[in-house]
Amino acid sequence: MGEHEVSTTGDEERHRTFLKGLLRDVQALESMIERGMIETGVRRIGAEQEMFFVDQACRPTRIALQVLEQLEDPRFTTELALYNLEANLDPRVFGGSCLSDMQVELESLVGAARQGARREHGDVLLTGILPTVTWENLGLDSMTPSPRYRALNDGMTALRKGRFRFHIKGVDELDTTHDNVMLESCNTSFQLHFQVAPAEFAPLYNLAQVVTGPVLAAAVNSPVLLGKRLWQETRVALFQQSIDGRSPVELARGQRPRVTFGNGWLETSVLDVFREDIARFRVVLRTELDEDPIAVVEDGRAPALRALRLHNGTIYRWNRACYGVNNGIAHLRIENRAIPAGPTIVDEIANAAFYYGLLAALTGDVSDLTSRMSFDSAKENFFAAARYGLKAQFTWLDGRQHSASDLILRELLPAARAGLRQADIDSADIDAYLGIVEERVRRGRTGAQWMLDSLAGMPKKMTGDLKARKLASKLLELQWGGGPVHTWELAAVDDEKDWRQSYLRVGQFMTTDLFTVAPDDVVDLAASLMDWRHIRHVPVEDSEGQLVGLVSHRSLLRLLSQGIPTEEGREIAIEEIMHKDPITVTADTPTLDAIELMRRRQVGCLPIVDDGVLVGIVSERDLMSVASMLLERYLRESTTE
Repeated sequence: MGEHEVSTTGDEERHRTFLKGLLRDVQALESMIERGMIETGVRRIGAEQEMFFVDQACRPTRIALQVLEQLEDPRFTTELALYNLEANLDPRVFGGSCLSDMQVELESLVGAARQGARREHGDVLLTGILPTVTWENLGLDSMTPSPRYRALNDGMTALRKGRFRFHIKGVDELDTTHDNVMLESCNTSFQLHFQVAPAEFAPLYNLAQVVTGPVLAAAVNSPVLLGKRLWQETRVALFQQSIDGRSPVELARGQRPRVTFGNGWLETSVLDVFREDIARFRVVLRTELDEDPIAVVEDGRAPALRALRLHNGTIYRWNRACYGVNNGIAHLRIENRAIPAGPTIVDEIANAAFYYGLLAALTGDVSDLTSRMSFDSAKENFFAAARYGLKAQFTWLDGRQHSASDLILRELLPAARAGLRQADIDSADIDAYLGIVEERVRRGRTGAQWMLDSLAGMPKKMTGDLKARKLASKLLELQWGGGPVHTWELAAVDDEKDWRQSYLRVGQFMTTDLFTVAPDDVVDLAASLMDWRHIRHVPVEDSEGQLVGLVSHRSLLRLLSQGIPTEEGREIAIEEIMHKDPITVTADTPTLDAIELMRRRQVGCLPIVDDGVLVGIVSERDLMSVASMLLERYLRESTTE
């Protein structure tokens, strides 16, 4: 739960005061390690559960503050968006029934959030990226009204000196820009914590880096963003780009992003992580400091290190170093941020068992692992897992090549099983949770693959909005059925009860696979496109993508009938016959309003624009198809009733 009383503004003196406090926090931590003031001799685990709130149509709904007010539980806290919430599980000693106890607590917390959501006519859905998130959910009006989040947005935007750029390629491709950090809110995760002693922090941190790739390959659950099929774990690419505060100058000289896997093995201690992050990344958030950490250490007490923790919270390593104080005792943790939320709570605990088991099993072999594997290989494995899931190819020890599934089944699951046994985890829990991972890998059915297979089975004629809603509604239904994802049936097409929700606005069913021409193209090109693609309207764009006109089938017929004379050897340009001021609408235009507009203005199509840029088109044929389908479903429902 981060510091919320923060700012990015203030005079230079306050900025220097915070920076001095940040440096003193590092000095204090160094002194604590030297004096033995950091807890040792115990392993604890914990987790943070992020979740989406959805409405009855399985779209994001902004009810977090209302639900939080109902819960009155300090384990819950806000997230960046009003359609997200975070639950923080209690730390517990790593051993015995800790994993099944974690599941019980998690089910209780999420269950309480669901009850609160239902009072607000919503529900809770666990997934890495919600398929039904659209651009209308990503404005600042969806941001939680907290000084921390507004300051984070302002600080990152100021550093960036321009719009945030997103370019992610998978089966489809997303190439766009946005003017705020709200795309970060598309991501929800199940963050795992593992307490370690100062002396063993560096080797165990390196081990966490080694095993994160394989664990992620088995846990991927975020393949779809804004209707695009991208990476198996698109969160990894999206998170880095959504808060990439590097200016064009910093990008040109290779400055590292604030979301990072790192660039080398950790050599000495946790202090190296904090020092590097202070050296490399500018402060974007500040807060008032109310203690001298060095004086607190001299007094034999554990300081809060507020400046260090606040700055650390704005640098997003996939394995993050964390300092905390519990009951007056300071400790260090490794926080794994790579694992997505969902598909079910039992799947999440299975992922945790796999991760913790590998950390426990390979602890004594860390130096051997890092000498036999380059850091670059560990980093490449991580990104390969994010892109391809279980289909990834890994470079493992001594340069050996493995498929992700083969490595997990042959080497890593047996190792994780041995590690959990060494930690005295209940044998029934070991069998249950690692058995889930094993079956998931054997069947190749991760949450991501379930979504992609479900989408592949849906008719191509279905609108993207309807597919996304069907996917989310089936996910919600099966998520609370109790069975892990490898046992799920695919989301199939049926006569859903709330089909009208997918046709309320033209943006939900507009055609986005567009064929356009330029003003200086010849008329023959427009005529050929109409013939080849069986369309009656061709939009005209300039070099900046701005809609400047529309060529209709009728205008071509008029040209032929009038026999417009031309100079010998001169072809007619598109701009000579196009409609230069076509009637347009936005994606949010209600369908009924669009139908009325087309009828009143007697036009056969409506280009759909966003700030003058063409994003889609709706034609008479589209509306006739929608009307026919809606009438058919209405008659069927009326007959059934």
